[in-house]
Amino acid sequence: MTKPGETDDFSLSDHIKAIFEHANNKIIDYCIYDTGEVVPEFVRRYNKDGADLVEQDIQKCKELGIKLIPKDFSCIENDVIRHNPVNVADSIIELICEDLKFKDMQNNPKYVRMNTKLKTNNEKRKKETKIKNKAKRAQNKVNKKARRMDDRKKSKFSSKYNERIKSIKTSEEHRQENIRKLEEDEED
Repeated sequence: MTKPGETDDFSLSDHIKAIFEHANNKIIDYCIYDTGEVVPEFVRRYNKDGADLVEQDIQKCKELGIKLIPKDFSCIENDVIRHNPVNVADSIIELICEDLKFKDMQNNPKYVRMNTKLKTNNEKRKKETKIKNKAKRAQNKVNKKARRMDDRKKSKFSSKYNERIKSIKTSEEHRQENIRKLEEDEED
């Protein structure tokens, strides 16, 4: 996300150029960037504060000589868009182990430790994903049953977009609550 007053309208290449300018040097070889999708309701919250998604101008970055690595890092944590720190760390370790200085050092202890950590994290993530998927399937079954009951009473549009409608209503309620709090604070 852009930061209001600091990186307004910055694209991915603008961020890279700013680092080059501050360092007085082209110190970046690789850029790991987020390709994860963010639910529009969360983006809308940031938009209200003047922030927006960073435009990913891939071609301009390539023209700067940057090797780009797309990864899905996005997650929602306490109603805030964040990058999953474990995924970020694993991507950096993977880059080091596969592309950089440890490429021909399979027996080097540092490489072995990093590569083992990466594999362990990947196994943990796979297990967590399986558990989450199992929970989602169970929830989907419950939701399907509830929808079947509701479908008799609702239109096709309403049943198809029910969750999205609820999310938008919740977002609007939070927005109204924040406005009310701001007004109360101004009165104090």
